[in-house]
Amino acid sequence: MHFIDPHIHMVSRTTDDYEAMRAAGIVAIIEPAFWMGQPRTSVGSFQDYFNSLVNWERFRASQFGIKHYCTIGLNSKEANNEALAEEVMDLLPLYAAKEGVVAIGEIGYDDQTAAEDKYFRQQIELAKELNLPIMVHTPHRDKKNGTIRSMDVIKEHGVAPNMVVIDHNNEETVKDVLDRGYWAAFTIYPNTKMGNERMVEVVKQYGSERIIVDSSADWGVSDPLAVPKTAALMIERGVSQEDMHLTCYKNALDVYGQSGQFNESDWLTEMKIEEQELLNGNSVLRGQEFVKKTYSNIIKN
Repeated sequence: MHFIDPHIHMVSRTTDDYEAMRAAGIVAIIEPAFWMGQPRTSVGSFQDYFNSLVNWERFRASQFGIKHYCTIGLNSKEANNEALAEEVMDLLPLYAAKEGVVAIGEIGYDDQTAAEDKYFRQQIELAKELNLPIMVHTPHRDKKNGTIRSMDVIKEHGVAPNMVVIDHNNEETVKDVLDRGYWAAFTIYPNTKMGNERMVEVVKQYGSERIIVDSSADWGVSDPLAVPKTAALMIERGVSQEDMHLTCYKNALDVYGQSGQFNESDWLTEMKIEEQELLNGNSVLRGQEFVKKTYSNIIKN
C-alpha cells in the first residue's frame, strides 16, 4: 500500500522520520511554506527558507526514496508585518515557478486582520496568473467563520473550487467546504485538531469525494506517519479500500496534479539511492545500510 502526505513540514523533521515514512509506504509528500515558530526578521531568511524547499529538502527526501514537492506562499501570521510582507511578495513569483512547486500556499487567515486579507487576495491573484492550485490555511481560532470567509474571498476572485484545497478542517467546517465544491483536507494530530478516529467517522459520514488526509507534522507534537496510520484505522473500522485510497492518495494526486508538476509517473519508476550523491557538496546518507535498498514504487489500486 502506498500513500501521499500532501501537507507535512519536513524542515522540522529528522532523517529518521524520512526512513520511517518510506517504510510505511509514503511515496510522495508536499511541504507547504509556513512560519518557523518565531517571526522572521528579514527577507533574506524567507529567501533561504524558500531555497531549502525547492532544493535541499527535495534532495534529502530523494535519498530515502520519497518524491518531495512544495507550495510557496507568505503565511498569514507573517503577513501582519507589512513592511517585510511587501518584500516577500516580490520574491514569490520567482519561487512559485520553480520545478516541484505544486500550489500557492499555505495562505489565508490567522487573526483575520486587514493585512492578512490584503496578502491573501494578492496571492490568490498570483495563483490565477500561474494557473496553480491554492492551499488555504484556515484559522485555528474562530475556525468556522474564518473558513467561510476564506471561501467567500476565493469566490470573489473567480477561482474555481476544484483548484482550491481548504485545509485544517474539522466536523464544524467540512459540510460547508464540500457543499461549495472545494477539496476538504484534514490535519491529523495526536492530541489536537483532528485525531484519526474522528477522521474515520468523517469519512464514514461524508464519503471520500474531495476529502484529503494529511499530517501537517511540524516541530510540535505531531506524527509524520499520520496518513498511513489513519488509513490502517479506516480499514480496521470498515471503511472501503477505495475510500481509503482516495482520501490517502488519489484525491491529493488529482488536485495538485493540476499544477502539471505533481505526476504519478515521478514515483512509479524504480528509484536507486546513490550513497555518495551530494548536493552543493553536502551528503545525507554517509554510508548507512539504508542506502543499499532499491525501491520499486509500483502502485496497485
